Amino acid sequence: MRGRPLLVVFLTVVLDLVGFGIVIPLMTFYAEAFHADAVQVTLLMACYSVAQFVAAPIWGQLSDRVGRRPVLVASIGLTALMLAGFASAGSLAMLFVFRTLHGVMTANIATAQACVADLTTPENRARGMGLIGAAFGIGFTLGPFIGGELAVYSLATPLWVAAGLSALNFVLALAFLPETLHAGSQRSARSIHPGALLQALREPRSGPIILVIFVQVFAFAAMESTFTLFAEHEHGLRPQDVGRLFGLVGVVNIVVQGGLIGRVVRRFGEAPLVPTGLLLQAVGVATLARVGLGAPMSGAFSMVALGQGLSNPSAQALVSRSAGPDRQGAVLGSSQSMSALARATGPALGGVLFDRVGHGAPFYLSAVLLVVAALLSVRATRAAGATSSDP
Repeated sequence: MRGRPLLVVFLTVVLDLVGFGIVIPLMTFYAEAFHADAVQVTLLMACYSVAQFVAAPIWGQLSDRVGRRPVLVASIGLTALMLAGFASAGSLAMLFVFRTLHGVMTANIATAQACVADLTTPENRARGMGLIGAAFGIGFTLGPFIGGELAVYSLATPLWVAAGLSALNFVLALAFLPETLHAGSQRSARSIHPGALLQALREPRSGPIILVIFVQVFAFAAMESTFTLFAEHEHGLRPQDVGRLFGLVGVVNIVVQGGLIGRVVRRFGEAPLVPTGLLLQAVGVATLARVGLGAPMSGAFSMVALGQGLSNPSAQALVSRSAGPDRQGAVLGSSQSMSALARATGPALGGVLFDRVGHGAPFYLSAVLLVVAALLSVRATRAAGATSSDP
């Protein structure tokens, strides 16, 4: 892998995701300050992902046409403005407006993944995607922890810090982020249109694994969006407590995706890691609904994080390997868009189940769907052309 450009992309994503992660433990408490109920809280999370669903393939295809750098720099700068708007909003309606626009701007992760694909060989693709996963890990470690600790001053304080980090990221990206799509590369000649998503799903190699990613993200989002509500109403946790739990998830993700994943892939290949990781997540999520505070809950969270660390970069690597060089942005953008659709519909269903069926219902649904995703992934990894490494 080409070390220095890849490092700059990695640091750009880290700063982007730290700013995003700061918001996570606050969202429920912040929305409830505007008298939002459980369904409105999860819809506030869902609108963010609806926007990502629409914007991700557009950013991906645009990066194939004009380059990765201008897309990332512009979206990072606008992210700072949307976070500032969210922090200064005076009504629940304005929270929805700025949260939606924030989702549009942060749909740029597919473009960052395309940068990694530009800079890695097929053999090192899972390791490269693991670095993006490690960036998520750092973002979900430092971000929620910072957000939870700063919430003692006010719920808006961490949001302003997140806006400031995005502004800093914009300046650094403008100065140091390289263009990874080389002038001699073949660019996508396709127009930017919503049909790109359906086309990616119909492709025999990438479609099945993208579907698996959709089911996995839907399942996790249904649980994640209601966890803070669950922790608040069942265990009386504060923003600081929630931030520390999500920080633990980030630490495990850093360890797995930042170093362990490369060695595991060389030993077993990507194919078996996808169902294995999904089943670990299923067990962890089901356990969360039944255990008490302390070590049992931390252990269940760690199991979920371990499963994500094994399955997510492996699945993304398979998606990337199923596409040609001129289609990396479009196909990865479609994958990111399907993930965003799952993150939109999962929280909406999770909120209804939490409010009308029971506080543990979203967790049990998530566990069942993760098992379904694991079963689907066995065939999907074969379709994507995955082969296991020799022992």
